[in-house]
Parts: sequence; C-alpha cells; structure tokens
Amino acid sequence: MEKKLIMVLGPTASGKTDYSVALAEQLGSPVISCDSRQIYKEMKIGTAPPSPEQMERVRHYFIFSNTIHEHYTAGQYEIDALKLLEELFKTHDTLVVTGGSGLYADALSHGLDDFPPSDLELRSTLMKRLETEGIESLTEELRILDSESYEHLDISNTQRVIRALEVTIQTGKKFSSYKSNTDKQRPFKIERRLMVRPREELYKRIDLRVDLMMNAGLLSEAESLFEHRNLTALRTVGYRELFDYMEGKTTLEEAVELIKRNTRRYAKRQITWWRRYDDMIII
Repeated sequence: MEKKLIMVLGPTASGKTDYSVALAEQLGSPVISCDSRQIYKEMKIGTAPPSPEQMERVRHYFIFSNTIHEHYTAGQYEIDALKLLEELFKTHDTLVVTGGSGLYADALSHGLDDFPPSDLELRSTLMKRLETEGIESLTEELRILDSESYEHLDISNTQRVIRALEVTIQTGKKFSSYKSNTDKQRPFKIERRLMVRPREELYKRIDLRVDLMMNAGLLSEAESLFEHRNLTALRTVGYRELFDYMEGKTTLEEAVELIKRNTRRYAKRQITWWRRYDDMIII
C-alpha cells in the first residue's frame, strides 16, 4: 500500500491544530509539526502550540523539541523530519503533518536547494545594520533586490530577512530562486489541505487569540526571555513587540495592538505563500 502524508496547512489562527488532532485520531496517526516557532521549548505561549490536552490525545513531534539557544534551520528540519517519517511509516500507512511555516512545509514536501554557507562577516554587517537602522531598512533592501522573497517571507522574522539578504548579496542570485528549482522525489504520496476562512473571521480569531495569550501570561513569558531578546528565535511577532514595551518604546496597549496587526500581516503572507500550489484541497 502506498504511504501517504496529509499536510494540513494554512495561516495562523485558522484552526489547523483542532482539525489535525481530530484527523490524526481518526487515522491513528501522530501529528508532525512543521512550525518554525513551536519547536522552541522556551516559547510556550506566544507561539500558540497545541494544548496539553491535545498533546495527551495525540503524540506530537517537533513541539518544544529545541532550545532558542541553538540555531535551527529549514534545511535541518528537512533532514530530521524525513528521518522521522521513515521510521513512522514502518507502522503507519498515513501520517498527518500540520503547521504554518511555508519554508518548513516546502522543505519536507519537495526539499530545498543547497544554500551557500553563511558569510559570517556579511552576517555581522547585516546584524549591525539591524541594530542601528532597524528591520525596516533591511526589508526595503530585500524588496528592491528580491521582490518575490519580500512578498512571500514573513518579513517580521528578522532571521529570515537577514538570511535572504545574506544569500542574495553573497551570491548575486535571488534567495527566492533557491526555493523554486528543487523538486526532490519523496517515497510517499503528499496530499495538501488548506484551511481557509473569510478574512474578517480570520482577523477576529487572530485578535481573540492574542487577547487569550496575554491573559495566559505572554507578558510574563516575554519578561523571562528579555535578556535573550537578541537571539534570532525571539525576533518574531508576539515577543519583539513586548520587548519594545519593556524598553520603553511603546505602551503595553500599543504593544498588544502591534502584535495583532503584525500577526494579521503574517497571516496574509502565509496565504500568499500557499496560493502558489494548484493541488491544494480547500477545507
């Protein structure tokens, strides 16, 4: 029997977790996460991971599996996830993957081209520019040099922006071109399912989720991570805005509104990413 991988994809707050847990229970499958933020064990609130009850009902992989102090890439995820799938397919005919990270999902489903190694001097220069000029200057340069990456990447994720700029400047080849030329064959069938909701409904769900995360202690979690705020894993929506509040750059109310706004923008970019596929099953 041909093995099948069902990928439950879609923007943040669209309901992927509830759907994938129910589907996994129906199929007798674990859930393999392809979320680039939920892998970090120190970020238990701001990444909206599965609830403890959901993780009890179904075995989850790549949830809280890594630390923010160790750099983790989509390329490493491809290696680790494929190794895991090989083992799980020995006892399962169908497996469930879910997440909102387009780069991680692409890495798993058809692979990434071999990126050049990091240029440490160039990386240092870009990091210094980030500190002195802010992320807006770097995203504008990315827009000019590689508009496709600008449109598709989560530009609030400074790690992604810096890596895209680094590769583009270093090689003279657009970062986006590295993702489009690869189509590695996988020894299993892939079925992509896309969670879709009307925009206004999705935005209301995002706003509600942010309020629930704040009530659950997101500010306290961010305070506990403040000393590590310059780590790439923490330069992301939900934490960056609260760090700015702690540094006196905004009020708490403004920080919460910025989290909502930036999460909506991130969701819009996620939707743009998934629209590239013509084999999506809309759910």
